[in-house]
Amino acid sequence: MSSNWPIRRPTENAALRSLGRPRPLPEIPALMAALIVANRAADRHGANLAAHRVVRAAEGVTE
Repeated sequence: MSSNWPIRRPTENAALRSLGRPRPLPEIPALMAALIVANRAADRHGANLAAHRVVRAAEGVTE
């Protein structure tokens, strides 16, 4: 064993730092366009991702 145990992994530190920063979401019309494109392309994963991002962007909006 060397004196540098455990091995530093800078990607872990970057990942932990990024958890505290909120990521800005695109505007809702752009997300809805992505959802329409994914549906037309029969991309279930893309449609699911776009739908979840629309809901997250519209958080707090009631029907």
